[in-house]
Amino acid sequence: MIVVRPAETDADLEAWRQVRIAVLPNERAAQVEEMRHAMTPETLHLLAEIDGEVVGSGIASRSDLAGQGSLAPRVLPEARRRGVGTALLRELAAHVERIGFDRAGSTVDDPGSLVFAERFGFREVGREVEQVRTIGDEPRPEPPDGVEIVSVAERPELFDRTYDLAVEAFQDFAIDVPLDVSRESWEREWLTWPEGSFVALAGDEVVGCAGLIHDDDHPERAENSLTAVRRDWRRRGLASVLKRTTLAWASENGLREIYTWTQTGNEGMRAVNESLGYVTRSTSIRTRGSLPLPA
Repeated sequence: MIVVRPAETDADLEAWRQVRIAVLPNERAAQVEEMRHAMTPETLHLLAEIDGEVVGSGIASRSDLAGQGSLAPRVLPEARRRGVGTALLRELAAHVERIGFDRAGSTVDDPGSLVFAERFGFREVGREVEQVRTIGDEPRPEPPDGVEIVSVAERPELFDRTYDLAVEAFQDFAIDVPLDVSRESWEREWLTWPEGSFVALAGDEVVGCAGLIHDDDHPERAENSLTAVRRDWRRRGLASVLKRTTLAWASENGLREIYTWTQTGNEGMRAVNESLGYVTRSTSIRTRGSLPLPA
């Protein structure tokens, strides 16, 4: 018998994490404390069990994409095709409806998952490309004339000033629906490693940022956070310098792998990454569907 229930205790959230790690082994999974810090009243975490054994998990909340909710059911490979994904999806979709949305987005990572999503009316709206870089001996780059690169750990007051830069960058993302990331969300989710996060200053003006997100389960690797350059400073090599600064910091601090995600349509940033030695490892499919789900 399939039982779907909220993940509420720390033990529940750790079980939720372990499903995510098993299903998405190449991606970081937030620690329980980090998960609790990121929760809002609109967030729902679910566990799915068969005969008392956790076989799946899910999350639903407001999406960073304007006007829609977000949901993600995940099922361990050995428990698939037994109705677990359907049970999770229906509970998650109902939650998205309760918080006021009539459509939801989700990401799938393989053809079978896409077929499953399409059964419930979800359709592909874009793709995310994962690129990965092995870290070796990485020299610190020289910034352009008139630019200083400082870490957020050195100048923590600068992080608040990166929000306007991030909003400008989000407006230029190659997606069909605009991103709507609040300042609170930016502060809560995008700065997890001040020492590995960097800001580019021209005088006292913030003109760029880049950083890393640490992975406590795999301390030898990290994910690139947002790399952004102010529009009037683009095409001067600053994005490359910021990326190379994070690579050098990673090398100095014992990391062995960095990975990042870009959207199809953002060939400019992918070209920057390729010029720095990143290679494509995987592609995920962004989907969107209307609510309520079909019977």
